[in-house]
Amino acid sequence: MPDYRTALIVGAGSGLSASLARLFGKHGVKVALAARSTGKLAGLAAETGAQVFDCDAAKPAEVVKLFADMEASLGAPDVVVYNASYRTRGPFVDLDPAEVEKAIAVSAFGGFLVAQQAARRMLAKGQGAILFTGASASIKGYAQSASFAMGKFALRGLAQSLARELSPRGVHVAHFVIDGGIRSERRPGAPDKPDAMLDPDAIAMSYWHVLQQPRSAWTWEMELRPWLENF
Repeated sequence: MPDYRTALIVGAGSGLSASLARLFGKHGVKVALAARSTGKLAGLAAETGAQVFDCDAAKPAEVVKLFADMEASLGAPDVVVYNASYRTRGPFVDLDPAEVEKAIAVSAFGGFLVAQQAARRMLAKGQGAILFTGASASIKGYAQSASFAMGKFALRGLAQSLARELSPRGVHVAHFVIDGGIRSERRPGAPDKPDAMLDPDAIAMSYWHVLQQPRSAWTWEMELRPWLENF
C-alpha cells in the first residue's frame, strides 16, 4: 500500500480542505496549506499542526516558491490536492473578459502550474499522488456559468492527460467530480431534506480511499453526489 507522509493542499479554506487536513493529520500525514489569503487558516493550522504558505496558484513564480519553501521545511509533498477555483456568473454577453481570464487562470492554469512542480518531484521518486477537485461544471456547462465550465473542463482534461502520462511512472492522478453543493456553516442545508448536500468529511474519506488504492486497481476519476441530487 502507498506510504504518504506529506501533503500539500492548494486553495485551502474552511470546507473540504479543512476536512482533508484533519483526516490527513489523523493518519500521521504532515500537512501544508496554501492560499492567496492565509489569515483565514490560522485556526485550522493551530488545530491540525499544518504549516501555512502564501501562494497565488495562478502565478508561476509563486508556485515555484511554494514548493521550494515546503521542501525546505517539510520535505517534498507525497500528495498534492488542487482545490483552487474562481468563478464569475452572469449572462454570457455581459461577462467581463478580465474576470473570465481570472477564472480560467485560477481553475485551470493554476492546476497546471501546481501539478508540474509536483510531478517533477514525484517522478524523481517514482511515486506520489496528485488529486484535482472538480465540480458539476467539470462535465456540465450550465447557463450563465461559462467561465466556471471553461476552467473546470480544462482542469478535467489536464487530469485525464496526466493520468495517462504519469500513472505508468508511479504517480497516481485522480480527478473528483463534486456534483452538488457542499454543506457548510453558510450553507447548512434544509432540515426537511437530510443529507441533501455533500458532507465535506465524507468527501475527504473518498479522497483518502483513492489514495489507499493498490496500483493494480487505480481510478483516475470519481463522481460524488448526494443521494437526492439529479444527474
